[in-house]
Amino acid sequence: MKYPNLEKLVDIIAVLRSENGCVWDREQTHKSLRPNMLEEAYEAVDAIDEGDIPNLREELGDVLLQVVLHSQIAKDNGEFDIEDVARELSEKLIHRHPHVFGSEKVNSADDVIKNWDKLKKEEKSYRKSILDGISKSQSALMSAQKISKKVVKVGFEWDSVESLKECIKSEYKEFYEAVLLGDNDKMEDEMGDIFFATVNLARWYKIDSEQALLRANRKFTARFKKMEELKTKPFEEYSYEEFNELWKRAKLEINGENNEKRN
Repeated sequence: MKYPNLEKLVDIIAVLRSENGCVWDREQTHKSLRPNMLEEAYEAVDAIDEGDIPNLREELGDVLLQVVLHSQIAKDNGEFDIEDVARELSEKLIHRHPHVFGSEKVNSADDVIKNWDKLKKEEKSYRKSILDGISKSQSALMSAQKISKKVVKVGFEWDSVESLKECIKSEYKEFYEAVLLGDNDKMEDEMGDIFFATVNLARWYKIDSEQALLRANRKFTARFKKMEELKTKPFEEYSYEEFNELWKRAKLEINGENNEKRN
């Protein structure tokens, strides 16, 4: 037995789902566990972003728990089991890596990606549109990025970055026209166009939009927490000018702390 702990985990989940097991585990369904799957995946990503390897090991275990639990639920329903999941994944990996498991020749990572996309398209021949298969559950930002990358692969692209920038400017103009009209529905529509065009600008410069926004979120959070440390009175008593000065001071202090860490 090459992976005894993995087999032990599968057996444990089977016991928990059995008649004499845990009442909570027995009551779970694919749908009831949906939030858990998302939460555990995000926590694993947090550990990756923080470079916390011990925590990553634990969080990957929680992700694996979801995989095994869903597989056991499917087995109980007579649908499939963990062995089916592993077999299908193994077959897919072998098929999509002909340069490793076959005679295909590649010269770069780009060649690997092109082959992967080609083979995936062959496997998913039932899909009618190149946009079919994009997850409806991922964030809107990630979806926009995925949509953008897919259509560009077939040549649907701005002719230059300047024309893309002009597109973004026009979207802002249309947004403010909707503001003047007081049309909230139109404002939301145009703001969505601004976001989508900006995602394309990020893609043009090979920037991951999701990671860029996460980075901005972390940066803002750190600076605001520093403002909370530095404030001398309740925030409600601060004027705009005082907030601005406090923000600048927080930014300087954080930059100084980061420079000290690097040195």
